[in-house]
Amino acid sequence: MAMRITRRRLLEAAGTAAVAGTLPGLSGTALAQDAESHGLSTFGELALPPDFPHFAYVNPKAPKGGMLTVQIKRGGGNQSFDTFNTLNTYVLQGDGAAGMDACFDSLMASSGDEPGSLYGLLAKSVAVSPDKLTYRFRLRPEAKFHDGSRVTARDAAFSMNILKAKGHPSYRLLLNELVSSEAEGDDILVVKLSPKRGRDLHLVVAGLPVFSEKYWSTRDFTASTLEPPLGSGAYKVGRLEQGRFIEFERVPDYWAKDLPVNVGTNNFDRVRWEYFRDRQVAFEAFKAGAITFQEEFTSRIWATGYDFPALHEGKVKKEALPKTEPVGSQGWIYNIRREKFADPRIREALGLAFDFEWTRKTIMFGSFERMTSYFENSDSKASGKPSAEEIALLEPWRGKVPDEVFGEPFLPPVSDGSGSDRALLRKADEMLRAAGCKRDGNVMKLPNGQPFEIEFLDSNPALQPHTQPFQANLKRLGINATSRLVDPAQYQRRLDQFDFDIISMALSGGSIPSDTLSIVYGSEAAKTRGSRNVAGIASPAIDAMIETIGQAKTYAECVVAAKCLDRLLRAGRYWIPMWWNDEEWLAYWDMYDRPATKPKYSSGAPGIWWYDAEKAKRIGKA
Repeated sequence: MAMRITRRRLLEAAGTAAVAGTLPGLSGTALAQDAESHGLSTFGELALPPDFPHFAYVNPKAPKGGMLTVQIKRGGGNQSFDTFNTLNTYVLQGDGAAGMDACFDSLMASSGDEPGSLYGLLAKSVAVSPDKLTYRFRLRPEAKFHDGSRVTARDAAFSMNILKAKGHPSYRLLLNELVSSEAEGDDILVVKLSPKRGRDLHLVVAGLPVFSEKYWSTRDFTASTLEPPLGSGAYKVGRLEQGRFIEFERVPDYWAKDLPVNVGTNNFDRVRWEYFRDRQVAFEAFKAGAITFQEEFTSRIWATGYDFPALHEGKVKKEALPKTEPVGSQGWIYNIRREKFADPRIREALGLAFDFEWTRKTIMFGSFERMTSYFENSDSKASGKPSAEEIALLEPWRGKVPDEVFGEPFLPPVSDGSGSDRALLRKADEMLRAAGCKRDGNVMKLPNGQPFEIEFLDSNPALQPHTQPFQANLKRLGINATSRLVDPAQYQRRLDQFDFDIISMALSGGSIPSDTLSIVYGSEAAKTRGSRNVAGIASPAIDAMIETIGQAKTYAECVVAAKCLDRLLRAGRYWIPMWWNDEEWLAYWDMYDRPATKPKYSSGAPGIWWYDAEKAKRIGKA
């Protein structure tokens, strides 16, 4: 929830955080009263009753008002961190603006206390067929778009169908097993799923944005546009300047403001997203008060930058909060579609040249831990030898996957901290030679005789201090490693076309793994232009584990399959893992207040905070 004004989107930046499940105890497809539920949950009953007043972690009496100014730190779909040129974030075309999901409601909304639970928003209730393949959503008659027109089941059906047909590749892949979405009148939406569907799909569907069919009937859904779209959410687009900032205005007569899922949220009158290509420039904007809330990711700035008058005077607050949720994954990602990276021995050898211990000590001020797993800080992280339950899933793949999968999971080496560990570089050289590379003077040549050259592609120089010493070690191995910084639009085009050697990427994590992981690691995604499977991973064993995750009936079954997936991914050497932080670093101008309790799985900042006029007056920000 951090850095987000709404809670309801299941499709995260990297497309890996969606969760789903089954709803036991429902029978029949008719919308009889006793067959309806006020929500959906993953593995069991909903924690909250139908008449719950609000989520426990909000302040139901939070005042409305004021302004929040932030910078985009997480993205999804076609969003860029550096610029924007379209307000349609649900297609491949263009660089999407931050914050647009606040303009659209979904059928149901999630809770920060319950992973994999949804409660009614546009939909008052849902009934599920015994085979869990048909979902009948009853829409609220009071649901309205911002122009006053009613949100109907036809709008919801249109939205699902157009996302499946013309949406961003992440949506198209997710909705593969959506058989049909049809309206039975204004208030009943019938969604049918394929028997091959994963456990997740019905919750993914319930979390999709709902668009106006009438609005889009005269517009090209796939095109870039700066025309504010018609939505039904708590906010609508206000002022904007392409590539520089976009503001959202709270809708004062928002139709759903008093629903339990919205009470105590959406408290700011205006939310403004500022764009900066340079992190230091963005930080200067925060120091000056142009940005009022900051989630910090740069250790150098956290350690040394917060030494300015406003902080010493108490006008700015700085907090490090324990991180309770899974952290996802972050690393340098190989494009294994390229011949030079086809051999996992070569990929492992390159990783030996990155000296994390030196980087942590010298560049990151002793902060961060080495990332070793694709599921850090979660139950799904593999450790030790596989359990009997894991072996049962992995056994059919023996001889088809690395033997390592059946032993201890791969861990990146610990260096001597010198910055250029000779023992590790010697090992890397030996591995390269074993893979068919040859040294010709100061040049390492690939098995095909070509000089080994690697380009690190990025659109932002923030990681250059970390990357350059790594590249220096690669050059000691005879590999010509260089960086290329391009503008955000070119970067996105090259990413969409898989036109790169190595990129850096961070993917968000989810509390309950789901088969939406196929967007990032599945074989179908590997060949889908614009997908999040930038590495090009295409492994039947990995596909099978993702499918098993999606079919799991209990959390325990899901975790076992996720641990197997972790072992397979780590054995594949598809990345050079970076680092992760066990704290959430927040800084903000002291003009906000927040509830006494926080959600179990996030800090809640700033989505459930509110503007405090008295505090703002005291620091001269009223």
